[in-house]
Amino acid sequence: MPETARRIVLASRPVGEPKPSDFRLEEFAVPQPGPGEILLRTKFLSLDPYMRGRMSDAPSYAKPVGVDEVMEGGTVNEVVASNNDRYAVGDIVLAHTGWQTHAVSKGIGLRKLDPGVAPVSTALGVLGMTGMTAYTGLLEIGQPKEGETVVVSAASGAVGSVVGQIARIKGARAVGIAGGPDKCRYVTGELGFDACVDHRAADFPEQLKAACPKGVDVYFENVGVPVFDAVLPLFNPFARIPVCGLIAQYNMTELPPGPDRVPLLLRNVLTKRLTMRGFIVTDFAAKFPDFIRDMPQWIKEGRIKYREDIAEGLENAPQAFMGLLRGKNFGKQLVRIAE
Repeated sequence: MPETARRIVLASRPVGEPKPSDFRLEEFAVPQPGPGEILLRTKFLSLDPYMRGRMSDAPSYAKPVGVDEVMEGGTVNEVVASNNDRYAVGDIVLAHTGWQTHAVSKGIGLRKLDPGVAPVSTALGVLGMTGMTAYTGLLEIGQPKEGETVVVSAASGAVGSVVGQIARIKGARAVGIAGGPDKCRYVTGELGFDACVDHRAADFPEQLKAACPKGVDVYFENVGVPVFDAVLPLFNPFARIPVCGLIAQYNMTELPPGPDRVPLLLRNVLTKRLTMRGFIVTDFAAKFPDFIRDMPQWIKEGRIKYREDIAEGLENAPQAFMGLLRGKNFGKQLVRIAE
């Protein structure tokens, strides 16, 4: 076992886009587990857009990371020392130990993983929080019906890619929005969406309208403005809008320029009787048994496909995270910390 461990802490609160100086890599002594505790070594770290909100001290649904504290995040870990009868050395667990190589745990809130069932990295993606976010947000709020049109932004990402595939399973027409022709080809060619529109195209609103000739019944929001502006005129009466994320807005320091869009939005909400609901995955924790029943089966049947974008080494987590916020990742963004 190494004598030193490493961690990345929040060095300063970013203004606008995070920059390398907002993070600090530190070394510290590998902690020793006490009575009833276990020592965990991180194998994979999940990087997710919500982490940008944790770097800010603005009011939100969760406590921010403190300056000089370890950046938070979901992890897959190996038990390397144990004083807890429930965990043996070599067990692989899903945890939330953050951006560090080692951590001590009392064993509470962990979930054992079976590497023989699926690659353990999937517990942070398609079989973890992101997969369940897609599953519950679409089925509980979006409630797609056969023959309806479901539009999803960030369609090649960890959440969006699963949303569209589930929509297809439920008999709906899936239209993705992604950044660039390569991602759009992946969304239609590999994931099986009915169409995908490049939001970087000069005529993006026109292309989106053409891809949705019968309007939009469900819009799964991952991005925010300006993508939402193109979707808004296309909503059918009684359309549903699960609001999962607003990645295009996380680095904003002020409201975007232009006219006040709130009256237009409210008029559409009223006249088209729209349902618009923000959510976080823990709102639907009771649905986990349904998720863990359905998702592995759909993957086994080839009805759900996934892609992982893996950066190597804890020291590269900040750069990978900054790239994630710019849409540079292709699939679920992970960092491999140890083999």
